[in-house]
Amino acid sequence: MIKNKSDKNVLNVLRWILLSFLLVTSAYSADVEKDTPTSVTTEDMDAPLTIFELKLGSMMSDELFVEADAWLKILQDAAKSVYNKKIEINMKNSVIQDKKDQNASDATLNVQEEVKGKLIIELTELRKVRKEKEDKLNAILGEINERVGLGENGKESDKVLPYRRYINSVSGVSKKITDVETFLTSLTTWLFSKEGGVLWLLNFLKFMSIIIVAYFIGKILGNGVNKAFAMSSNKSQLLNNFIVNLVKKLVMLLGLLMGLSILGVNMGPVLAFVGAAGFVVAFALQNTLSNFASGLMIMLYRPFDIDDVIDVSGVVGTVKSMTLVTTSIMTADNRMMIIPNNTIWGSIITNVTHSDKRRVDMTFAIGYSDNIDKVEKVLEDILSKHPLILKDPAPIVQVNELADSSVKFIVRPWTLTSDYWTVYWEITRRIKIRFDEEGITIPFPQKDIHIVSSVGQGESTQKREFTKKHAKEIDVRKMESGDEDDA
Repeated sequence: MIKNKSDKNVLNVLRWILLSFLLVTSAYSADVEKDTPTSVTTEDMDAPLTIFELKLGSMMSDELFVEADAWLKILQDAAKSVYNKKIEINMKNSVIQDKKDQNASDATLNVQEEVKGKLIIELTELRKVRKEKEDKLNAILGEINERVGLGENGKESDKVLPYRRYINSVSGVSKKITDVETFLTSLTTWLFSKEGGVLWLLNFLKFMSIIIVAYFIGKILGNGVNKAFAMSSNKSQLLNNFIVNLVKKLVMLLGLLMGLSILGVNMGPVLAFVGAAGFVVAFALQNTLSNFASGLMIMLYRPFDIDDVIDVSGVVGTVKSMTLVTTSIMTADNRMMIIPNNTIWGSIITNVTHSDKRRVDMTFAIGYSDNIDKVEKVLEDILSKHPLILKDPAPIVQVNELADSSVKFIVRPWTLTSDYWTVYWEITRRIKIRFDEEGITIPFPQKDIHIVSSVGQGESTQKREFTKKHAKEIDVRKMESGDEDDA
C-alpha cells in the first residue's frame, strides 16, 4: 500500500520505463523477423522437381543455404515418420511372435499379419515421400556446388558435406534385418514402387537407350566423315581412320556421361577425379605419351599411309594399321612387326610406294674384248620389247665404269611401282640369255701377278725344279686319296 505521494510518482516512472522497454523490444523483434530470410520453395512443397529446380535458378548461395536448412528440417520430419513406422512394424513383429509362442489360432495370426501388411504399405508410402524430399534437397545442394564450386580434390565444400551426410544416412533401405519376412516384404514392395525398383529400372533402361543411341549416332557420324574424306582432296587413310574412330569414341563418351547422370551419379566429383588422375597417369606413362604425340605428328604430316611399303628403323614392309601409339607393318615374309610411333618419327622414313612410277636400277658387266656399241643395242632392244617398261620416262643405258676386270653398264628402265620386282627379275634373266646368244662375255674377277726374282739364274732354276717336283707329288697323293677338291 502506497503511503505518500512520492511513492506514487516513483511507481508511475517505473511503469513508463517498463512500457517503453516493451515497445522497443517488440519493434526490434519485428525488425529482426522482417530481416531474417525465409524459404521460398517450401510454400509449395508438392511442386514437381522440374519446377522446383527452375525456382532455384536465380538464387544466390546464401539464399540456397536458407532453402537447404528448410528442406533439411522437412526431410528430418519425413525420416522421423519412416523410423516411427519401422518401430510400429517391429512392435507388431513382437506381438506376432508372442502369439505364436502362445499357440494362438490361425485366425488371430492372420489378423495380426494383415495389420502388419498395412503397416509395410504405409512404410513404403512414407519412403516415397522421403525420397521426394531427398531429391529436392539434392537439387538445392547441386545448385550450391555450381555457385561455390568444388575443392581442388573434387570434394564438396565443408558447408555442403553435413547436408550430404545426413541424406546418405537416412536414404535407401535399412541394412539392419530383424525379421526376414518383413525384409522380403519391404524389398518386394520397394522393387515394385514407383520411387524404388521401378524408378531404377526405368533409369537403367534410359541408360541403355542412351548408350545404344550414342553408338548408332557415332556410327552415322563416322560414315559421314568417311564420305566427306572421299569427296575431299585429302586421301589419307590413316587420318580418315583416326578421325572416324575419334568421332565414334567422343560420341560414346558423351553418351556414357549422360547415362551416368540419368542414373543419379554426380558427375562433378567424377570429372574432378579424372582430371587429378590424368596428371598421375601422364607422369607414369611418359613414353606412351611420347608415342601418342609422335602418332599425332604422323597423322598430320602423313609421311606414309595404309598399304604403303616403307623402310623405317631397319624394317621393310607394308603398313597394315596404325594407332596413336604403334604402327603395324607386314614384312615380305609375312611377319607382323609392331613399331612404336616414337621410333618411327625419330628415324628416316623411306616410302617405297609413295609414287606411282619407279625406276629400276641395274648394273651389268662385259669383258674388255666385247663391242660396246653391240652390247648397248642388245640392252636397248631387250628394254624396248618388255611390255611393263614405260616409254616415258625413257629407259637409260650407258657405260658407267671401267672396272678392274670388266666394263660396267647401267640399265635404268621406268615401270609402275607395283611391277618393280617383276621387271627387275625378268630383265635380269633376259639379259643373261641374250648375252649368251650374242657371245657377250660376263667376265669373272681376275688379277695378273708378276713375280720379279732377284736371285741368280742357277738358284732360280733349282727352285723352279723343286716346285714342279713338289707339285707332282701333291697331285699323285690327291689321285691316290681320291680327294681332288682339297688344295
